[in-house]
Amino acid sequence: MSLAERLRRARLYLVIDADAAERVVPAALGGGVDIVQLREKSWPDDELVATGRRLRTLCDAHDALLIVNDRPDLALECGADGVHVGQDDMPLDEARAIVGDELIVGISTHSPEQIETALASTADYLGVGPVYSTPTKPGRPAVGLELVRHAAGHASAKPWFAIGGIDNTNAHEVAAAGAGRIAVVRAIRDADDPRAAAAGLRLEEAHVR
Repeated sequence: MSLAERLRRARLYLVIDADAAERVVPAALGGGVDIVQLREKSWPDDELVATGRRLRTLCDAHDALLIVNDRPDLALECGADGVHVGQDDMPLDEARAIVGDELIVGISTHSPEQIETALASTADYLGVGPVYSTPTKPGRPAVGLELVRHAAGHASAKPWFAIGGIDNTNAHEVAAAGAGRIAVVRAIRDADDPRAAAAGLRLEEAHVR
């Protein structure tokens, strides 16, 4: 199956920091996570690549995709399936030039205008949010469910994931607003049982869909 088809079928996306990755990811994959993004701004490159390669093996065992945040060069080094860039990170076209046409490039969006721009770009998928305020994105105001509804009505040309403060208390609201895919951080990373947390989020999303 192609990367594009695996991306299209993905429903649950975990963004994880390097410190927690090897503790959380095996259980999260067992609970139904389809995509793992390694997001780490502070580790040395060699340690990040080593972690990424170990995650590559874990993801392969569960037929999950591996994405690296912001560093297309390191994504290539650890054999990831692609890279994700934010609005303030490396320009999307530059990231695409580094990873080539075969790998996945995702981009964060925070407004209708950014969604429109991303849809016209070479991005393969969009992150839409933060839906709710979240400490993982300090200073970034929540966009609320309205942007989720906008994406549901205008962004069907590419896969998109609602992200930001989503957990098992509000995932049903996000799904009801039109999100067929969600991305989470703390809801799985900070759970006592990451496998159960992932499985619960899959159920919440599937319930409405």
